[in-house]
Amino acid sequence: MTAIVAADKVSVSIGDARVVETATFRLARGMLTALVGPNGAGKTTLMRAVAGLIAAEGTITIDGRALESMSPRERARVLAYLPQGAVFHWPLRVDAIVTLGRYPHGDAFSSPTPDDRRAVAAALAATAIAQFASRPVTTLSGGERARVALARALATQAPVLLADEPTVSLDARHQLVVMQLLQDAARAGAAVLAVIHDLTLAARFADRVLMMQAGRVVAEGETATILQPDRIADIFGVEPAMLELDGVPLPLPRRPL
Repeated sequence: MTAIVAADKVSVSIGDARVVETATFRLARGMLTALVGPNGAGKTTLMRAVAGLIAAEGTITIDGRALESMSPRERARVLAYLPQGAVFHWPLRVDAIVTLGRYPHGDAFSSPTPDDRRAVAAALAATAIAQFASRPVTTLSGGERARVALARALATQAPVLLADEPTVSLDARHQLVVMQLLQDAARAGAAVLAVIHDLTLAARFADRVLMMQAGRVVAEGETATILQPDRIADIFGVEPAMLELDGVPLPLPRRPL
């Protein structure tokens, strides 16, 4: 596995609390990695550190370059970050919001270039929201807004995509749609890291799993290898039933332990 993101002994403190402790892992192009763990494990904090949004100890490199050496605009070209939830406070047109994903490639005073327009059109098509392009985003449903937020990230065409709980508050259909979009982004060559609470979704769509507990990375590897019943019981405190769909083992929480 050739890594584009390399994190070595990454630690994050918030106030007096050590939230992430010496996390080491790799992300490779062409792979969707699920970041899983119980509540309070430090998943969002670790992702924000990788995105360069909070200070961290240790080293994080993108394609061999230290994250801390990059300007915010340089980081935004190589890292697209999708935060939790899809909150839009202003009734901007959908295509205008998706075009914001191109900001790292130009400046605030330039008109969109042909490359920008092609990237935006591709992102609108990939997320199946082209029909909403001229509508105010505030008129869309929660699932549609989630796809707008993802389209904005995809329009950046960054080689690394970080998505924090991209399926939160979505119905079953839109959860599957968003996970398929993330998988498609990986298949197109991006390194995708997504915080996912639903282990069944993680097992179905992710190529690899990064598992955290109490601020530490406790397991990393191929999905079927990591999402084993004993490990799920130990880390999540649930007894899973293991089902199979199209040859893929899927853990389904059966009861709390």
